[in-house]
Amino acid sequence: MSTWFAETFPNVVYQGWTGDTGWWTAIFQTLFMTFWSAVFGGLLGLIFGIGLVVTAPRGITPNKALFWFFDKVVSIFRAVPFIILLAFIAPFTKLLVGTQIGMNAALVPLSLGVFPFYARQIQVALSEVDAGIIEAAQSIGASFSQIIFGVYIKEGRSEIIRVSTVTLISLIGLTAMAGAIGAGGLGNMAVAYGYNRFANDTTLVATILVLIMVLLVQVTGDWLAKKYNHK
Repeated sequence: MSTWFAETFPNVVYQGWTGDTGWWTAIFQTLFMTFWSAVFGGLLGLIFGIGLVVTAPRGITPNKALFWFFDKVVSIFRAVPFIILLAFIAPFTKLLVGTQIGMNAALVPLSLGVFPFYARQIQVALSEVDAGIIEAAQSIGASFSQIIFGVYIKEGRSEIIRVSTVTLISLIGLTAMAGAIGAGGLGNMAVAYGYNRFANDTTLVATILVLIMVLLVQVTGDWLAKKYNHK
């Protein structure tokens, strides 16, 4: 089997498992960028998504100025193609993390690239929470934080998990473009060491590994969403 694999996928074997261009290195880089970008971008998106819902004209604390701010920031960042965002915020990235290249540098554009998408997803998810439940919470004197966490988040958690799954899958795709600033990852492996060098076997294996990651995220997300769906 090992002989057949070495003959069928010579470039894959040549890349090795460890080292700067190894497969484990590429997998780790993809997981690292996906995880931390999901944390930072997810928190920012959650804040803006909640802000869009609660400050809307029919929200629990209507505020035209704040709603306009949240809406415009999200819309502007969504309108900028990710590959352009990488270059546009390079000075800010260097100011924040001290460098414009590498995995740590990629976290900044990845987080800013994914947060507007997630914010809109959260806005839609929370907007579907039954208004009657929200009104009932307000009528018994529930505080702002109690309504946010006890009603919006709790009642909408199944939908939040679903949109989080979609966002994570999208984020895995964005990490491929992060290779443009030397962040590495499986996307960079497929393009730089596969496509650009006509090593089709490297491109194939990198693509399969990405698909496995996406499948695992999708299956886990679907299972969790179904588990917490009380409708």
